Amino acid sequence: MNLNGSHRRTLYQDGNRVRLLDQRLLPGEITWFESTTVEETAFAIRDMVVRGAGAIGATAAAGLAQHAVNAPDKGFLAEVARGAEVLRRTRPTARHLFYGVEVVLAAIEAEPASPDRAREAALAAAAALADDDAESCRRLGELGLPLIPDGARVATHCNAGWLAFVDWGSALSPIYAAHRAGRAVHVWCDETRPRGQGARLTAFELGQEGVSHAILPDGALAWWMKRGEVDLMIVGADRIAANGDVANKIGTYAAALAAHAHGVPFYVAAPTSTLDPATPSGDAIEIEERSPEEVLFTWGWDDDGRWMRVRASAEGSPARNPAFDVTPARLITGILTERGLIPATEAGVRSVAR
Repeated sequence: MNLNGSHRRTLYQDGNRVRLLDQRLLPGEITWFESTTVEETAFAIRDMVVRGAGAIGATAAAGLAQHAVNAPDKGFLAEVARGAEVLRRTRPTARHLFYGVEVVLAAIEAEPASPDRAREAALAAAAALADDDAESCRRLGELGLPLIPDGARVATHCNAGWLAFVDWGSALSPIYAAHRAGRAVHVWCDETRPRGQGARLTAFELGQEGVSHAILPDGALAWWMKRGEVDLMIVGADRIAANGDVANKIGTYAAALAAHAHGVPFYVAAPTSTLDPATPSGDAIEIEERSPEEVLFTWGWDDDGRWMRVRASAEGSPARNPAFDVTPARLITGILTERGLIPATEAGVRSVAR
């Protein structure tokens, strides 16, 4: 997608070097984070240098391939297994992270007698996974285009655009497709506290693409729906359970409740690698809780362009910081995948699951 007028992906790999667009400093500064070890790549996932379901999965795949390149011949498979565990421990909720590790690990284990062939297989598998992520998201845009009529006002939550995947994105892909097809479309981006992915990342992406948009306070969306300002809502997903329940950024559940109350269609867009048939329902999804400091403090730029942290809370007060919530399937109008639009039901999930 567009980054200052040039096409870029969120990550690139060359052997043991993994290069990631550093999302911690966007939109104020465009920099790239480079890692050469699995520990550095794991840090990038944990510290949200890279974030978003597909981008995390592709980075985890690249990280394991990176570790295979670095691992010595002696004890090769045991060392690869250690690297896989380092990556698995970074963040618990998004299915893509575990999927990325599984794909590359399977490629390595298919060549148990030759570390050199296993390294080649790992790099090929990681590259193929990244390409598949980009193509799946392109297809989401193509198949989701009928959902976006000319003049549509679309709400979204958090960031599920190209920054959250290798390219194109999930929830934003149909919006980009509609914009490029010449349809007038306006996007409401809520802030998405505490890290501001909507205000900082989604708004940045839409601006880069030239899509009409405005940022809303998190608490304004329900009122905007009641006023008739929202025609539909599309969000991404970090994990979709077998029954159609969806784990996504905290605040998604509240948005779905508001949409249901006001008759606004509520869609989830996600590649099929997000589906997790082994998890029966949302109740079984582990919800990550991040540092309270993300709530108590905020980062931003002052008028002189200096990146700085400031307190945004009463000193001495504690905080809780769940990073995700679960939206029950009954609130979801449909799940858009690269294989088509499905109902948020067990039969629907089963019909397209990998």
